[in-house]
This record gives sequence, structure tokens and C-alpha cells, in this order.
Amino acid sequence: MSNKKIAAVVLAAGKGSRMKSDLPKAMMPVCGKPMIRHILETLDSMNTDKIVVVVSPDGDLVRREIAPHQSCIQDKQLGTGHAVTCTKEILNGFDGKILVVYCDHPIITQKTFERALNKLDEGYSIVVLGFTPEDGLRYGRLKMNGDELEKIIEYKDATEEEKAIKFCNSGVMAFDGKVMFDLLSKIQNKNASGEYYLTDAIEIARKEGLKCSAIETSPEEVAGANTQEELAQLEIYLKQRNTEK
Repeated sequence: MSNKKIAAVVLAAGKGSRMKSDLPKAMMPVCGKPMIRHILETLDSMNTDKIVVVVSPDGDLVRREIAPHQSCIQDKQLGTGHAVTCTKEILNGFDGKILVVYCDHPIITQKTFERALNKLDEGYSIVVLGFTPEDGLRYGRLKMNGDELEKIIEYKDATEEEKAIKFCNSGVMAFDGKVMFDLLSKIQNKNASGEYYLTDAIEIARKEGLKCSAIETSPEEVAGANTQEELAQLEIYLKQRNTEK
């Protein structure tokens, strides 16, 4: 790792409604501890300089769990771009590297996070973590040109040709902190859901002459959990990995 400072933004404002649980998604247990605890332990082991967790207005449970790390509230669910922008007050002026991760990706390893952060040293402003699933239904596509990421196409907006791209977006991104908030400020919400998509930062960065890239990891490592079945699957993956250690 280079000696640049590292910050991490953990998006944890989601509810556990599809889990049929009253617990916030971040607090759903995997191998005996809340999902978000796994992520924080990984980030702490990387000596991350600053960790900011984005929570919903009723996210007291999550705030208690993540203490002493800082949190900020996303008042309205206006999309991933808006969620990361909520951290601006805390991270203002931070010019190191910023990792944006999701609370329901508890088994991404330190090595993978570091690979994404190190890729920034090659002159990229944004590096996206991608994967190649057996079934890419519903995932955004990563359109590459050699080592350069040209754009992220949301599945619902993709042409048939774009849907044939196998390389998919996990959602995890590493940013150059010097440009992140400037790029986020230019994201618009002119889409069907009226949300600010973090993925639009790629197109904006490229228009400004900045370079973007992506690295690949396994589908298992970036598996998220929206249902109890997916949660159970995560537990299986994690147990397997701990056994292999």
C-alpha cells in the first residue's frame, strides 16, 4: 500500500424489510455478528484513517454498533450518490484515497480492498470492483476498453449488446479523495427513480478527462444479502473461507 491516507464510507441506511426482519440490514447476523461488524474489522485491520458510516434517521442501533467510528444521517433515501455526499462535512478536505463500501458485503477481504486502492496509484481517479457472475441478471455492466472503464450501464438501461457484457458492477468503488466530492456534486437525478446514482460519477470523471478503471474479484466475495436465503449463503461462504485459512 502507498503511504497515502485512507478513508472509508460504509453505506448502511438500508432497512431489512426484504429480510422479513425489524433489524436494520447492517445488523443482520452473519456467523454470529452483525454484517457491518465484519466490514469494520476488515477496514480496521487496514489501519484506515477515517471510517464514516451512513445511517438512516432511525439508525440508532447501527450507530451504537459502529462506535467509536463516526456516522452521518441520510435523511431521505435519494440514491447512492446522495448517500456518499452526506459524508462531505466529515470528510471535507480529505485528499487521500476513499473507499465506498456497502454494509451487505461483509466478506470482501482486506487484500481485495487494497488492490482497488493501489490501482488508484496508476493514475486513475475511480476504480470499481467488478465480478463475472454465472447469471448477470439485474447487475450493472462495466464497459471496459482495455484497462479503462468507459462507463457503468444499469441493467434496466442496457441495450441487448450491453447486456451481453459479462463483467458486472459490485457497487464497491475507490476514489481519489481530491476529486470525489466535486464529481458527486455534478451527478443529476434525471432518471426514472429520481435518484442520484454513484455510478454516474464514471461518466462525469471521463468527461473531465480523468481516468477510471476496474479490477475483478470472485462473485462469492462480493455476494450481497437482500433475503434470508442470501444471508444463509454468505454464512456458508464465510465459514468455507475461515476453514481454508
